[in-house]
Amino acid sequence: MKRLLTFILALAVPAGALAANPPVPPEVARVPVSMLVDLGSGEVLVARRPDVSFLPASVTKVMTAYVAFEEIGAGRLPLDRTFFVPPEISREWFAKGTSMYLKPNQPVSTDALLHGIMTASANDASMVLAHGYAGSVETWSLMMNDAARRLGMTHSHYNTPNGWMDEGQTFVSARDLVRLADAMTMRYPELYKRFSGQKHYRWQDISMRSHDPTVGVVPGADGIKTGYTREAGYNFLGSAERNGRRLVMVLAGARTHFDRDAAAKALLEWGFSEWRSYPLFDKAAIVARADVQDGSAASVPLVANRELYATVPRYSPSRVGMQLHYRGPLVAPIAKGAQVAELEVQVDGVESSRIPLYAAEEVPAAGVLARMRNGLMNIFS
Repeated sequence: MKRLLTFILALAVPAGALAANPPVPPEVARVPVSMLVDLGSGEVLVARRPDVSFLPASVTKVMTAYVAFEEIGAGRLPLDRTFFVPPEISREWFAKGTSMYLKPNQPVSTDALLHGIMTASANDASMVLAHGYAGSVETWSLMMNDAARRLGMTHSHYNTPNGWMDEGQTFVSARDLVRLADAMTMRYPELYKRFSGQKHYRWQDISMRSHDPTVGVVPGADGIKTGYTREAGYNFLGSAERNGRRLVMVLAGARTHFDRDAAAKALLEWGFSEWRSYPLFDKAAIVARADVQDGSAASVPLVANRELYATVPRYSPSRVGMQLHYRGPLVAPIAKGAQVAELEVQVDGVESSRIPLYAAEEVPAAGVLARMRNGLMNIFS
């Protein structure tokens, strides 16, 4: 039977009394849902109603972009692919909310559609991409929900590519949006940089601008997406990177864009100024080894897909601990790059976090002689 293996890997110092976490900026209290996560440590620095589902409005378009990124990354959706605007979509969505003002049968590329979606929040661009690639909005929505399932977004459901009001059938949670932002920034960094964090985009004679309250205002801010409807209120999924630290923030349900924008700027600045990183492992450095059963090797090295650090209060002493978790021994064969373990990071006064660890090497199934050798080693070890 497989069992949970847990090891204390290290205890980093300075040691002292329990850390006194810095007070959250008062602007954040005016927003019903708020969350701030440091992706390098996985630590949640702020969490107010993180698992309560809410209406995302145009923040929905982040998942539409992510599904497109997956298809681009797999080689199935070229950036220069041309779509022709279906007349029925143009009739329904021309100038409806934020728009690229796409006309019937007008050619438009994947690249232009994604700029329109991410920079201008164009509703018609989302519909053209969904219908043109998947054949129907319904099929595209299935792709969105499949991606959400694979990312572990357990409190979310998508029914529309653009977040237009749909009687509550599209909903998300703050924790789920952090998972989505993590995947977008870590798995598709070049596409993220190309389409997120742009303040302006011009397509033909249409000039579009972003409503992002942090890009160009908060150093390091590079997106991701705002959203608003009367039912949803003012929402924002934001991110910023400074000196190798990436923070992701969710704000939802604000009554005014002034409340949302003030909270967004204050929360990101607070995350960088009041917290610091304590280095643990470089990207691709071996974090630990996991025991392997019936493999050509008795263990496999484990690595992370990012630089790992603990996030600690800048002005308070904190104890930092780590634990390795996996169901083991792992059974061969093991593919290189397979996620097989997690590193738990423990910091005084902060909810512990878990970072995925991956097999750094392939471990094929062992032959008969190798199994006998490994069995003898286990007996005498």
